[in-house]
Amino acid sequence: MSAPLPPGSTIGILGGGQLGRMLTLAAARLGLKCHVYSDASGPAFDVATHHTVNAYEDVGRIEDFARSVDVVTYEFENVPLPAATAAERIRPVRPPPKALAVAQDRLEEKRFVADLGLPVARFAAVDGESDFRAATQSVGVEAILKTRRLGYDGKGQVRINAATEVAAAFDEIGRNPAVLEAFVAFDYEVSILAVRGLSGEVRFYDAPLNTHRSGILHTSTVPSPLAGSRVARAREIAKAIADALDYVGVLAVEMFYLGGEAKEPLVVNEFAPRVHNSGHWTIDACAVSQFENHIRAVAGWPLGPTERHSDAVMTNLVGQDADDWPHLAAEPGTCLHLYGKRDARPDRKMGHITRLSPKSQRPT
Repeated sequence: MSAPLPPGSTIGILGGGQLGRMLTLAAARLGLKCHVYSDASGPAFDVATHHTVNAYEDVGRIEDFARSVDVVTYEFENVPLPAATAAERIRPVRPPPKALAVAQDRLEEKRFVADLGLPVARFAAVDGESDFRAATQSVGVEAILKTRRLGYDGKGQVRINAATEVAAAFDEIGRNPAVLEAFVAFDYEVSILAVRGLSGEVRFYDAPLNTHRSGILHTSTVPSPLAGSRVARAREIAKAIADALDYVGVLAVEMFYLGGEAKEPLVVNEFAPRVHNSGHWTIDACAVSQFENHIRAVAGWPLGPTERHSDAVMTNLVGQDADDWPHLAAEPGTCLHLYGKRDARPDRKMGHITRLSPKSQRPT
């Protein structure tokens, strides 16, 4: 399929969380419908035209789901790969399942980026205690031990400062296959939000400065202090990854900025083959958000503009933060987004706010 899907077509979304909800709302703006498939009810179900609750492991139901839509995408990177490949037998899946295969395994992700000649921290596989010595010798003892799979929002990782701490860290992550990454002393983190269309055209949003609390993204601010020349380099890195994956849709690449004196000032931390929390500000600060551009890309539409019309600070509302919605809704210049989740558990993302101000220029 290469012709753009006409209005009235149906986008299939694997995953029913808040990202699926915002994708569905963006699709509706373009006259497109969405069918959401998830293993449990989620925020996207409230706004989707159709939804299905069933296991991702049920290949037959996944294929039936794919037959009911015109193209398939996904809203989280831990969609089981067999589900994506089953859907691809019936309909195009965008981004391609290859992006899932790489992003789901931290070791494979590091190898993929390094093989492209792009900067990453030193790393080594840790599959068992026999790997500890070689890993610390090649990576160093000031490092982070991360599970290869299923880690997010700071989960599945432990900081170590000495070789003697590796064994305890391995126990802490459940003795699961892991990757040891050298600790990177960085000034700050930025992310590049790229959208790649069917034609291979790539557009970029402004690079936000990201801050975290307890491993969870707290704020994303545009413009970041990253100089224009550094932003250009960061975009080159993101484009190289997108092109190598033959990517379609929004790709988020998180990078550490080490400072102007570093030999390579930008180091890739990880990438997410989906719309991303650090791009939520685009809903309110851009004419076309990351969510709409993702839908445009997977539907084969022309990509929309990515320039921002305002400065923005996006702040996640986590747990009980969302209970302050009456005051936030009344705050001038503040855009409130609540995800419709009933249970405000600790560390659960319940919504976000975006505070807008007049557009300023980033340093050159």
